[in-house]
Amino acid sequence: MSIDITPTPLPMPGRVRRVATDRPWTWLTLGWRDMMAARPISLAYGAALTVFGWVFALLLFEVGTPWAILPATAGFFILAPILAAGLYETSRRLEAGEAPTLAEAAGGFRRNGVQLAMMGALLLVIHLFWTRIAGLLFILFFGGTSYTLAGLPMAMLRSDHLLPFLVVGTGFGFVLASVTFATCAVSIPMLVDRPEMTFLEAITVSVSAVMENWRAMALWAGLIVVFTGLALVPFFLGLVVALPLIGHATWHAYRDLVVR
Repeated sequence: MSIDITPTPLPMPGRVRRVATDRPWTWLTLGWRDMMAARPISLAYGAALTVFGWVFALLLFEVGTPWAILPATAGFFILAPILAAGLYETSRRLEAGEAPTLAEAAGGFRRNGVQLAMMGALLLVIHLFWTRIAGLLFILFFGGTSYTLAGLPMAMLRSDHLLPFLVVGTGFGFVLASVTFATCAVSIPMLVDRPEMTFLEAITVSVSAVMENWRAMALWAGLIVVFTGLALVPFFLGLVVALPLIGHATWHAYRDLVVR
């Protein structure tokens, strides 16, 4: 009797589709449509993140580290994808023809809870690493001088070390942001959509999607930076709209890039 020892092929976690370079504008349009269709959920989400930003900034000021507000704010780009899981769930339900509620949106964190938690832990480690690097760079270029929140901008502008600090800091930030973007471009909405996926499988698909569509994804990353950066300027107020818009658009980026 012969024994078949041919290995059983494992299912592919997701195949990547190529899209046009200008496709991110379509994702934003569809994201705006979802945000308008689920306005109470979307704006409540954005408002909650705005309030969190205020509280966090005040805490940093109270403990005497106002310099950390800028790198911590930059770190928001790292943690935002996992925080938007409820928005992905909202768009998923809208796509299915349902009328989602705020409670159902929160259920997005539970659809693949363990894997989302592991992804969140990974992003938190990256964020803490970035914050530590930013602190070390600040001490390296400006010493251990204590600055007030009001005096910090002028002190930095008068310093001869400002330009090298910005160049080195931007370089480190760009590398970490690129790694984070490739890791999370479609992985988290994929985990929300497909509970059978592991976070490592989702990351693999996300990196493949970015590499296969690097022009479109470069445009998408730039749009995210611009929209979020402008939203942060009026003391985080713009996040009320920018966060849900980008979150819903990210769901459509996933649906466009990954073949079900």
